[in-house]
Amino acid sequence: MSNEVLDAVRGLLPGIAERARPVDEKGRIPSETIRELTAAGVFRMLQPARYGGAEDDPVAFYEVVRAISGVCGSTGWVAAILGVHSWHLGLFEDEAQHEVWGAGTDTLISSSYSPIGRLTPVDGGYELTGRWSFSSGCEFASWALLGALVVGAEGRPVDFMTVLIPREDYEIHQVWDSMGLRGTASDDIVVENAFVPAHRAMRNFEQAQLRNPGRKVNTGPLYRMPFGTIFTATVTASVIGMAAGCHDHYVDRMRERIRLSLGGGRFVEDPFAQVAVARAASEIDAAVLQTDRNVREIHEYAVRNEKIPMELRLRARRDQVRGTERAIEAIDILFKTAGGNSLHRGNIIERTWRDAHAGSVHVANDVEHALSMYGRGEFGLKVEDNLV
Repeated sequence: MSNEVLDAVRGLLPGIAERARPVDEKGRIPSETIRELTAAGVFRMLQPARYGGAEDDPVAFYEVVRAISGVCGSTGWVAAILGVHSWHLGLFEDEAQHEVWGAGTDTLISSSYSPIGRLTPVDGGYELTGRWSFSSGCEFASWALLGALVVGAEGRPVDFMTVLIPREDYEIHQVWDSMGLRGTASDDIVVENAFVPAHRAMRNFEQAQLRNPGRKVNTGPLYRMPFGTIFTATVTASVIGMAAGCHDHYVDRMRERIRLSLGGGRFVEDPFAQVAVARAASEIDAAVLQTDRNVREIHEYAVRNEKIPMELRLRARRDQVRGTERAIEAIDILFKTAGGNSLHRGNIIERTWRDAHAGSVHVANDVEHALSMYGRGEFGLKVEDNLV
């Protein structure tokens, strides 16, 4: 399968790699990089064709995410998150899509999906107030997707929704100072009593049931796929890409390394190093193969317009979180066997170790929860979760 965006991105990778250390040190991705990725079509891969998008196979998108993440974890993470939002907006009412893309098909959207906000029903929609953390790449976005709870007359939550908010309705508070993914600038978003029209709010339950309103106008198979598959696999694709890039760098660097202890000799002649490389490579391959297999199978069901089995959706989540675990295990192996070379601040192995571990704590990578859901399904118990 041809991936024209991947071909374009490969030409950008040397420049992104060169900027990776400054991105980590300054805590920001330069606008130049975002312009390059936009021109290459990264952010339009999952965007509806009606609004200038490619409506591409999601596996092709994950290939691109892994390639970028392999040379700069922060840039790959932001490309992944901003890119998948083009798909998510395609699930909303067409009026909401038109508000975002009607004036420009390259408009970007950030997010913070935790149900932190408070939605109060008012005439024609809702009033929103809240403060959200971890909105990666928000400085480049003109809109935000935010999680919120609808509060009933008695002050208790009655529904969980995702709402779409324009830039003029929120403030960005620059608070991001993390150990990893430093360049993502995942700052806070603050909203005070903003009006959200009904067409810019979507119930998470309906989204999980694949009854999103966007399907009425975006009739392709891409928009018949579950959020719990597409979004979570996007997060994992970035972490896997970091591991793969770390592995490539490790192999290249260690080929010429001479041990200064343990009797000296070439590092590559050490059987323990050889086994470490093999284990890491196997974990990375397994992560890619399983996640891509599941997404392809789900996509095939969507192409045939058939109901996607819950067993497959649960398997996709199982392998997605395990894919992140495998990527982390691979990086830990490489970090440990690189010895003192992995300790110097800013080197690729050290930076990737920090970035991948930071990405692994995203809620999409809650391993125990996802595996428990799969286990419930295997035992014939009911599974109710918006991330399936």
